Amino acid sequence: MTDSIFLGGGGPDHKTPQNMLLARANRHGLVAGATGTGKTVTLQVMAEQFSAAGVPVFCADVKGDLSGICMPATPTGKGLEKINERVAQIGMEPITYQAAPCVFWDIYGKRGHPIRATVSEMGPQLLSRLLGCNDTQEGVITIAFQYADDNDLLLLDFKDLRSLLAHISTIAPDIQRTYGNVAPASIGAVQRQLLLLEREGAPQFFGEPALELADFMRVDAQGRGYVNVLDATTLINSPRLYSTFLLWLLAELFEQLPEVGDPDKPKLVFFFDEAHLLFDGAPKALVDKIEQVVRLIRSKGVGVYFVTQNPRDLPENVLAQLGTRLQHALRAYTPTERKGVKAAAQSFRPNPGLDTETAITELGTGEALVSTLDVKGAPTVVERTLIRPPASRLGPATDAERAAVQALSPVVQKYDTPIDRESAYEILTGREAQAAREKDALKRAEAAEAEAARARKQAAKEAAASRTTAPARTTAARAPAARKSTRQTPVEAAGSTFMRTATRELTKFVFRGMFGNRKR
Repeated sequence: MTDSIFLGGGGPDHKTPQNMLLARANRHGLVAGATGTGKTVTLQVMAEQFSAAGVPVFCADVKGDLSGICMPATPTGKGLEKINERVAQIGMEPITYQAAPCVFWDIYGKRGHPIRATVSEMGPQLLSRLLGCNDTQEGVITIAFQYADDNDLLLLDFKDLRSLLAHISTIAPDIQRTYGNVAPASIGAVQRQLLLLEREGAPQFFGEPALELADFMRVDAQGRGYVNVLDATTLINSPRLYSTFLLWLLAELFEQLPEVGDPDKPKLVFFFDEAHLLFDGAPKALVDKIEQVVRLIRSKGVGVYFVTQNPRDLPENVLAQLGTRLQHALRAYTPTERKGVKAAAQSFRPNPGLDTETAITELGTGEALVSTLDVKGAPTVVERTLIRPPASRLGPATDAERAAVQALSPVVQKYDTPIDRESAYEILTGREAQAAREKDALKRAEAAEAEAARARKQAAKEAAASRTTAPARTTAARAPAARKSTRQTPVEAAGSTFMRTATRELTKFVFRGMFGNRKR
């Protein structure tokens, strides 16, 4: 088993092997140089060499030509002649052309497996950076996250965040005592930024199933590390989303991986292409956080390699953490560029036999100044080096070749179908619907009560009116004059006898009729 990877041949005759010790590969590194000087090929060489040593790799394919790492090189004609010439110059054995095991990823899910993260995993600080928020707006987002945590509201996707902000705007006066002032103007500004980000396709990044970092750290049946290639040809058009995503990925690695110290070889090597985007416009608090992650993540067994045009694109405190350096040619046409060349030259351990500052401007394509770390962790003297040719294809893979590679992916279909489980959006929408139903029921009850009151009032009015309009008696009945004697007169006695007889006979007739035995 190898303990180093071969980068190329250095020294005056280009025969001195320039190797990178795997046990020091977690000390990070830098690949710098102007456009067209060979940075992408150097990245490809390093990635396939790490893979062959059993180290998984993550890299972003910004221009689309790094995808060829999944296919073996098949050089012919002048291309083959140039490769053979370089192999002879650096004294290496003939190349065995082969592909590296690959998994393609794509935030938009078009040219690789979708990569998703939940809003909660992104966190308020990175999300604020993604939205370009000022301090006040970042405070609103921080309050929103805290409110969600306190009320068991899962923030998984974009609609969760939007519904949460809308909800907070309606209850802002109620939560000020607990969380602080939440100005409607600040919430509106954040919502507008969300709308802009939505038009860039960011909602496809937020959701589930979320990425499991273990899927970035796989080896194939031959023990080779998988090269995880992020298709960034579209993503790079949204620089803030691109850099924030990669920073989130670094933060997740830092948070989730256990401490391992200095392992025999890295658990993962992370290439951060277009690294200047990471620091453009970043507030000091975020830059400090990045520096902390870079400084500490090496103890998790992760090596971070920044790829950029000029070392000045990175803060001094970050540059100080980078052990391995591969510097391709820099241009020096202006005073500012000459200062950059001088600063880059001074960052190397001097070589008495090499004018580093002059060499930086004279390097050819595929040539670099190289300094690595020795067994004690000290930088080696800088050497002018011809970078070795890759064993995989230079140039992009075709769509059919990518599809064939994807069909054999170890995570095929795991991330391809999104999951939308109950979270803040569903909970808040349900609460709003329930509140609307209760409000509607209350309105109906109030309307019914009002109608009943009107009916009672009308009935009382009508009753009062009927009493007022009833016909009055015009003549009172005259009471008979009282008799002085209680004895019946003959006429009264005869009438009384007649009435008793008639009443008795009528009663008999009625009862017979009722029971069916009427008298004949």
